[in-house]
Amino acid sequence: MTVKRHDGRKADEIRPMTAKVGVVPNADGSAMFSFGKTVAIAAVYGPRHLHPQFMQNPSTGILRVNYDLLSFSVAERKKPGPSRRSKEISKVTEWALAPAVNLEEFPNTVVDVEIYILQADASTRVAGINAAAMALAHAGIPMKTLVSAVAAGKLDKELIVDVDKEEEDFREGEGATDFPAAKLSGRDEFSLLQLDGKIQPELVPKALEMISSACEKVYEVQKKALKDFIENPEGGNGK
Repeated sequence: MTVKRHDGRKADEIRPMTAKVGVVPNADGSAMFSFGKTVAIAAVYGPRHLHPQFMQNPSTGILRVNYDLLSFSVAERKKPGPSRRSKEISKVTEWALAPAVNLEEFPNTVVDVEIYILQADASTRVAGINAAAMALAHAGIPMKTLVSAVAAGKLDKELIVDVDKEEEDFREGEGATDFPAAKLSGRDEFSLLQLDGKIQPELVPKALEMISSACEKVYEVQKKALKDFIENPEGGNGK
């Protein structure tokens, strides 16, 4: 059976992606990444001295992430300020990015990553991770590799990648499935695996295979945006 998606995409097809580096002039590093109508922007500040002092680590710097949806990013205006959901996503994003960065050269410091969703059409946390990884690289933070992320799901019991809002809201007997994941680019290593909803155990290997393939496509877009910025700092972007 071939799954029919409302926008005509194939099951393993990602929405059009756009990426750009250097979008926040006063940040140490910044980037924008979009999956279709979902647009995320990330800004990096640091390394800088960490206060209060008791939070400092004398052997390494620390990574601190803040994720939030802007009030106008969703159809029903969101209440300003952090929510329980945004705090959770901030922490899992931090965990997803941490294996890729090396802050041992910067003891007692913090690198702050601010992620804001300008427009939300599902898959916001993975778009934010993609933007943040690029922003960290743009800031010159030592990194082992980039981090690429995408969300899988199910539609009519068929696996799909890069879930949009209409698909996220889709309901069948067993409920909706949202499977966001992040991968260390170029490595067979995941730094984030989450699951909201249900998925049959026998489908997990296939889902991870589809996610891995999609992450490779995300990685190419991220790399192109960074390369374009180096070659043209006034307007480097990748599509």
